Amino acid sequence: MERIVPLTNPSAGAAVYNMQEPVCLIENSASGELRINQEAVNILSAISQPAVVVSIVGLYRTGKSYLMNRLAGKQRGFSLGSTIQCHTKGIWMMCVPHPLNREHCLILLDTEGLGDVEKGDEKNDSWIFALAVLLSSMLVYNSMDTIDQYAVAKLHYITELTELIKVKSGGMDDESMEFARFFPAFVWSVRDFTLELKFEGKNVTADEYLDNALRLRKGTSKKTQEYNLPRECIRNYFPTRKCFVFDRPADKEAMKNMDQIPDSSLDPAFLHQAQDFLKHVYSTAQIKRLKGGHTVTGRLLGNLALTYVDSIRSGQIPCLESAVHMLADIENTAAVGKATKAYAEWMGEEVSLPTGTVEELSVIHDRCQSRALQLFMKQCFKDEGQKYQQEFMNAVATIYTDMCERNRKTSEDISTAIILNLGVVIKEKMKEASYAKSGGYAEYEKDMEELVEKYRAAPGKGVQAEQVLQYFLEDKQQFSESIRILDKSMTEKEKELAAERERAEVAEQERRGKEEENRAAQQRMEDGKRVMEENMTQLREKLEQERINLLEEHDKVLKQRLEEQEKLQREGFENRVKDMKKEVEFLKKQQEKTNSPSFVDTLLSAATLVLPGVFKLIPAGIKFVTNLFKR
Repeated sequence: MERIVPLTNPSAGAAVYNMQEPVCLIENSASGELRINQEAVNILSAISQPAVVVSIVGLYRTGKSYLMNRLAGKQRGFSLGSTIQCHTKGIWMMCVPHPLNREHCLILLDTEGLGDVEKGDEKNDSWIFALAVLLSSMLVYNSMDTIDQYAVAKLHYITELTELIKVKSGGMDDESMEFARFFPAFVWSVRDFTLELKFEGKNVTADEYLDNALRLRKGTSKKTQEYNLPRECIRNYFPTRKCFVFDRPADKEAMKNMDQIPDSSLDPAFLHQAQDFLKHVYSTAQIKRLKGGHTVTGRLLGNLALTYVDSIRSGQIPCLESAVHMLADIENTAAVGKATKAYAEWMGEEVSLPTGTVEELSVIHDRCQSRALQLFMKQCFKDEGQKYQQEFMNAVATIYTDMCERNRKTSEDISTAIILNLGVVIKEKMKEASYAKSGGYAEYEKDMEELVEKYRAAPGKGVQAEQVLQYFLEDKQQFSESIRILDKSMTEKEKELAAERERAEVAEQERRGKEEENRAAQQRMEDGKRVMEENMTQLREKLEQERINLLEEHDKVLKQRLEEQEKLQREGFENRVKDMKKEVEFLKKQQEKTNSPSFVDTLLSAATLVLPGVFKLIPAGIKFVTNLFKR
């Protein structure tokens, strides 16, 4: 069976993937060794759409895979199993088109069951849980029956995250406040729920049921601290929380083959609850973003998984900051190559050598360079010091300089061929000594005037036309002098006047050639100036978007902290409220700083883009070597 069905996305012109069955993304060996499956990375590398990543975790045999198949819109896919044995090992992946936005790819990650008695490796379970958190934009925690102390205690993996994840490479003492910036939305799914949603005699929603289960206890005893710790982690680490409760879908016997039961045979209440769950995930799960707001595509997700697993295998703790830097180097290098290639292809398609003027080539260059820069800016991120933008500018400048040189050389070759072709008659007369007679100079002068006139009228000569003619007229002076000497019909005064006319003609043509050369030089300087302006304009737009992303990140954390502060106030934890107020004030200062009008200007002033050295004057070229009079 084929695992992937590529679909065409008409609006984006790219491929999205509709996998018919999952593939293992992170393999987990019997010895607990994690490793990346290259086949999965290859699949992800072909996905350029933004990725909405939903992962599911929970104890084994709790029906996680069934929910993931529903999210994938399939009856079968992720293995369900029908015994008490854990079926899923490692983390399995299925990529499908997003049901509500075809511009996005929905990537589903099904993790192996936590707490498998056969495995008996708590540390390995903790890494699986941490990877699900690191890779997803929505984390679904699946449990059975009720949310009680036992269920919360089983979620002790959350309390270990500070030991398994670092935000900054420097390693602050407590980075947990930063977790809410990049942690996924949290959804608790309670399966086979049999209780009534009531609290103190009042009907409550599933969300209120979860909030009540996460209430903290007062006191300082060790037992109270152990009770509160996982609850505090859930409340503080995740930016949003949601709860769904599910009735038992069918009788015990039927549930052994859930992937074969039609919906008509399932409990209607369960189906309604499942539909509500799907709607919530589809409509609220966000695009996966890196710290700082950069959009994660399928390709980037594959590199992210590889980076984290490599860290774990080498005995290190996955670090968000280090991962972002590493991914930025990979993405920015790719962005330079992609944008440079696009510029070269667009120039090749639009430019027909030789161009009539240097301005004509410049206009095409401006258009192609601007498009290519947009392509680069779209993919690049965290380009500190604009290192990769400078690299892109230099690459474009090199291609453009080469194009200008080929334009000049093509023009020189064509102009030379035209003037040689027009000079065939004059050359034959030279061989036959037709001008070596009385009145020969007048005949020669007439032929030369006719040649120059026809040359000027000839189309398609390009930017070197005047200089080629200049070299030609300079070279003819010596031969002209010999014809005047042999022409006995000319007086000395007439010969002197003719020589003066020739010198004036050469001087005028030299002026034209210099003018053409200066225009080219001036155009190059203007090109360089415009490239700088375009780069700074697009960089400003890029930094402004990054500022907006950062504000959204601040807003998300600030909203979560304010809500938590309010809950702590209601629950009577005054000391914790004071600590939370300090965090809120710190976040507000960050927000004010990011919202300042000078924020982008400060970043721009630090972005010292130096004009590439290859934007220099192109030399006028080789002296006109195809001398009509010396061949």
